[in-house]
Amino acid sequence: MKAFLQLVRAPAALTVLGDTVAGAAAAGNPLRGRRLLLPLSSAAFYWSGMALNDWADRALDATERPERPIPSGRVTPNQAIAVAGGLTAAGLGLAAVGGGRDAVKVALPLAAAVWLYDTVLKSTPAGPVGMAACRSLDVLMGGGGRRSALPAAAAVGVHTLGVTALSRGEVHGAKPATAEAALAGTALTTAAAIGGRASSVKHRLGALTAAALYSATVGRAQLAAREDPTAATVRRATMAGILGMVPLQAALAARRGELAGALAVAAALPLARRLSRKVSPT
Repeated sequence: MKAFLQLVRAPAALTVLGDTVAGAAAAGNPLRGRRLLLPLSSAAFYWSGMALNDWADRALDATERPERPIPSGRVTPNQAIAVAGGLTAAGLGLAAVGGGRDAVKVALPLAAAVWLYDTVLKSTPAGPVGMAACRSLDVLMGGGGRRSALPAAAAVGVHTLGVTALSRGEVHGAKPATAEAALAGTALTTAAAIGGRASSVKHRLGALTAAALYSATVGRAQLAAREDPTAATVRRATMAGILGMVPLQAALAARRGELAGALAVAAALPLARRLSRKVSPT
C-alpha cells in the first residue's frame, strides 16, 4: 500500500480539492449536496496523472530516481497504467454524479489533457503549458464551464505554469531566470486573487489573508531558488508551490463570497504539510 501511495503522491491530492471550490464560488454556485463529489473527482484525476507520470517516466526514473515505486520493483508498469486508467474512470464518474452534464463537458477534456501531458507534452517546451491547462480545467469543472469562472481558472493556471517550469530543475538544478519568471507569476497571481470587487469587507479580508500566506510561502521559496538554483533548493520551491495551491484557492473562494468553503480549503494545508514529510508530493 505504501508503494501505491507513493506512486500517486497521495498527500498532494489535498492541494487539488480547492480547485473546484474556487471555480464553483467564481461561478456563483457553491458546492452543496452531491456537488461535493467534484473535489473527489479532482483528486481522482490528480492521482491518475501521478500514476501515469511514473509509468511514462519509468526508464528515466531507473537512472535518476531508482527509489521510485516502479524502478524499485514495488509496483509493475502494468499495475501503474491500470491504476491510472481506473482513477481516470473514477474521476469521470464522480464528475457525472456530482456535477451532471455541465461538469462532464469539462471533465472529458480534463482527462484528455492529463493523459496528453504525461504521455506527450511533459518533456517538451509545451509541458508547463499542458500542466497549467489541466489545473485550469479543473477549476472550470467546479464552475460548470461558465465564463465567470475563467479568471479563477487563469490565476490557478498561471501559478501552475511557474511551478511546473521550475520543477524541471528538481534533479539537475534550474536557471535563475526560470525561478525569476516563476516569482513574477506568483506576483501576478497574488494580484489576481485579491483584485476585483469582493462580496463584503469580511470576504475581502479573508481573501487578503489567504493571498498574503500564498505570496509569502511560495514567493520566499522561489526567491531562494533564484539566488541558489541548485536541485535541493528547487525541490523545496516546488514543494512550496504545490502546497501554495491551498491558500491561493482559499483566497479565490473567499473573494467571491464563499468564506466557509475558503476556510474548509485552508484547513487542508497543515495536514498536507505534515503528510508531505511522509510521502513526497514532488
